[in-house]
Amino acid sequence: MPANSPSDSSILDQLSVYGHKKLVFCNDPDTGLKAIIAIHDTTLGPALGGTRMWSYSTEGEALQDALRLSRGMTYKAAITGLNLGGGKGVIIGDSRKDKTETLMRSYGRFIKNLNGEFITAEEMGTNTRDMEYIRMETNYVTGVPESIGGAGNPAPFTAQGVYLGIKASVKEVFGTDMLAGRTIVVQGIGNVGEHLVALLRKENAEVLISDINQEQLTYVARKYKAKPIEADKIFTTDADVYAPCAMGATVNNKTIEKMKFAIIAGSANNQLKDEVLDSELLLKKGILFAPDYLINAGGLISCYSELTGFGKKRTVQLTENIYDATRSVIKLSKTENISTNIAANRIAEKRIADVKKIKSSY
Repeated sequence: MPANSPSDSSILDQLSVYGHKKLVFCNDPDTGLKAIIAIHDTTLGPALGGTRMWSYSTEGEALQDALRLSRGMTYKAAITGLNLGGGKGVIIGDSRKDKTETLMRSYGRFIKNLNGEFITAEEMGTNTRDMEYIRMETNYVTGVPESIGGAGNPAPFTAQGVYLGIKASVKEVFGTDMLAGRTIVVQGIGNVGEHLVALLRKENAEVLISDINQEQLTYVARKYKAKPIEADKIFTTDADVYAPCAMGATVNNKTIEKMKFAIIAGSANNQLKDEVLDSELLLKKGILFAPDYLINAGGLISCYSELTGFGKKRTVQLTENIYDATRSVIKLSKTENISTNIAANRIAEKRIADVKKIKSSY
């Protein structure tokens, strides 16, 4: 994937840099909706991506998030063998105060007008109830409650994929994928993070946790016997694995310099602030990075299963493939002496190029 584009570039220039197909701006004064839908690539199928609701500082920041996240979804679907393209929606606002039924339904009507080119699901700041509101206006939505025929919350499958990515990485570094006795820092213990903590503790890993929500931090620490740590101490902590499960860009030149971790493997999207420079810094320092868009693909797999009518058994089988896929990325990285990020990109790009030869764009 290309490096980050300058924030002061024109919108069309940014679309060109990232290779996007379409960008949709949604504005509804009656409901207060301000949103952006980015469709990156539809070679493999319709663009599927979650909708994030966040209090962005600027509209430019929201645009950057939509562009990077949607591009990541293209690569995520490609590397996991799914017949989907990449897209993403971002709603500008505080999900705790600004979100209403009418706002979500208005957003659903914008999705409906894309005629199946974009299908959404829940993401940070949205939930299955919001997907139910969107479903009232369009069928192009997944992750709706099981009570109305959907697959429900995809977070458990996202956590399972990250867990398998951690195990595959630990196998590479330590010669065994057993996690008992390993120290793992989980940053962000929301829906996905908590499920990940449960899986790690079940295998008797020592888990350190950090989150801005002190109530959630106390709850998870007590429930799973995990140890809370302060956010400013994360990157100087002596641990085997760092699992970022909140916002992106926590892996950058400043934090890498402090790191003592052997492995970085978490669910957060866009963990590298600069994909090219930071992946090279990690390679030089000998820190194994499990590409985020690969190991957090369990949620996308769950949504794909809902669309295709697969049951949970098939979803579990597809998610389990993340272990071998991670091992394949590591093997290519070592063979070619390239970063794991570049290795993953090459595998994803090859599949897109191969399929493009046999079919036209969706």
